[in-house]
Amino acid sequence: MENIKTLDSSCAFQEVHLLDVNLPFCLGCSNCFRKGNEFCPHKDIMTSLIEKINWADGVIVVSTTFNMRETALLKNFLDHLNYLLHRPLWFTKKALVVTTVGAVGGDSTIKSISGTLTGMGFNRCYGIAISAFSWNDYQISPKTQKKIDKKSTDFCRDVQSGRMHYPSTDVLIPYNLFRGMAGNFVKGSKYETKDGDYYTDDYRKKHVYERGIPLLPHQRLFGTLFYLIGKASSKSMEVTYKK
Repeated sequence: MENIKTLDSSCAFQEVHLLDVNLPFCLGCSNCFRKGNEFCPHKDIMTSLIEKINWADGVIVVSTTFNMRETALLKNFLDHLNYLLHRPLWFTKKALVVTTVGAVGGDSTIKSISGTLTGMGFNRCYGIAISAFSWNDYQISPKTQKKIDKKSTDFCRDVQSGRMHYPSTDVLIPYNLFRGMAGNFVKGSKYETKDGDYYTDDYRKKHVYERGIPLLPHQRLFGTLFYLIGKASSKSMEVTYKK
């Protein structure tokens, strides 16, 4: 954060420690998928955390690496947001993901967290994996500090620019499959869910990705193809979320 403050003295931070939040485990109740995140049993805690992300232009996510993945605390928080993999929200946000690891596995953690955030709409994710080779006495080397400064500078400059990047293929595929299947879940249908409301928005009905995000011509064609695949497959596939 110190490097970012040096680059932009006007920036402000809100810091959250998930250990202090006492967020219970996600129950897998599917309320967020079926009725909306406001029906989450842990909505009071989650609403506060979501509001902080909504407030931010950029998000810094820090997690140590446990068994080549993020910590259980962070995974639990992301599990509570899994509905956003169906209904992305944070299209203009950018993230910096930081992890430390004893030796190897940090890159897998970066990939796991960044992949989830991108699926939730994040426009660009930067990552720093630091191998400490120490349990309790790690000291940042000049080489590592230079790496941290470089990546945090790239992240800060990107947030400042307001530039939106092209989405990846990995994002366009599920977005348009869900968009194509949404007709099964509209209000008044047998298994209505919030997906139906989301993808029948006047803009989303006609476009392969969110407003304000640039697309290349071939991406528009690619997104349309997977929309048609989703629409065709929905005729023989029924997703109920029944409990």
